[in-house]
Amino acid sequence: MKHRRIPNRRAVIAGAGALALAATATVTLANANANASQAPTPKPTLAKLTSAAASTLASHLKTDTAGAFYDAKAKKLVVNVVNQAAAKAVRAKGAEARLVKHTFAQLDSARQTLKSKATIPGTSWGIDPQSNKVVVTADRTVKGTKLDRLTKVAKSLGDKVEVRHSKGQFKPFIGGGDAIWGSGARCSLGFNVVKDGQPHFLTAGHCGNEIKSWSDKQGGSAIATTEDSKFPGDDYSLAKYTGDTAHPSEVDLYNGSTQKITKAAEATVGEKVQRSGSTTQVHDGTVKALNASVNYQEGTVEGLIQTDVCAEPGDSGGALFDGESALGLTSGGSGDCTNGGETFFQPVTEALKAYGAEIG
Repeated sequence: MKHRRIPNRRAVIAGAGALALAATATVTLANANANASQAPTPKPTLAKLTSAAASTLASHLKTDTAGAFYDAKAKKLVVNVVNQAAAKAVRAKGAEARLVKHTFAQLDSARQTLKSKATIPGTSWGIDPQSNKVVVTADRTVKGTKLDRLTKVAKSLGDKVEVRHSKGQFKPFIGGGDAIWGSGARCSLGFNVVKDGQPHFLTAGHCGNEIKSWSDKQGGSAIATTEDSKFPGDDYSLAKYTGDTAHPSEVDLYNGSTQKITKAAEATVGEKVQRSGSTTQVHDGTVKALNASVNYQEGTVEGLIQTDVCAEPGDSGGALFDGESALGLTSGGSGDCTNGGETFFQPVTEALKAYGAEIG
């Protein structure tokens, strides 16, 4: 299979293997006094971590914690705990322990209550470890009796829930990474993958629902066909290349260069990320919540990465990444790249697992 770039393709084609990040955190112990009987018990010193290393460490510290987030300024992983025993275990691994009021189970229970009683189009929610709350966002379409219903359910959950309001409207970002075209509509290619030894690519599920034959230019010849798509519920789609089309493991940065992608990874709250798409090109921002739910007019999608990275129609399916790590596929959100807004991404790792694929 060839690995050359095609000049007339504008957007991202990227890939990442389903390998876990190899980076690990280290713990530096204070120098021990020569006389051990007189020396105080050594305390672990928090390691300075990259966001990638923090993500790896967070994946090993999920038991008995109430979520975690990356403090980019201090370069440390902060882990929420509800008892001293858990705090001790967290510090021993090189992360900062923070005592909080609500357990993850309590917050998840609140999230389930919102799902059963307040699944209203134009709303979203996700667990925010920084505030130790479930943050609910209502877009501009939620008003009248719908807003009254949401407010009533949120109040019943007390201080476990915080309601915010968005001036935009939640919607999938399909319009009219690499621009990919079909049936008069345009999306963005997410990441290239290999399934059963054959080249494929991932994009958004709501794109795959609408388009069965893909081209790399408007009105061009087909380069791929949709094999499967999931939306709503999830938001990912798999397309198989049909011809001799280049499929490098890289993301177009729209400045004449590309970012090589070598692996897939889980996102961490507080992680600095980038998004590439065929409408607004490259923008960056921060992960705000994980396992988020968004209630589009078309239906609910769960398990998403929520960020403050902007996006617009046509960016759907495009790549969310951090350095060489593939993180997500652009799903939708509110706002635009002039005024900002919230954007949601389908985790790549879930799509890879569902299709038995690897980035390549």
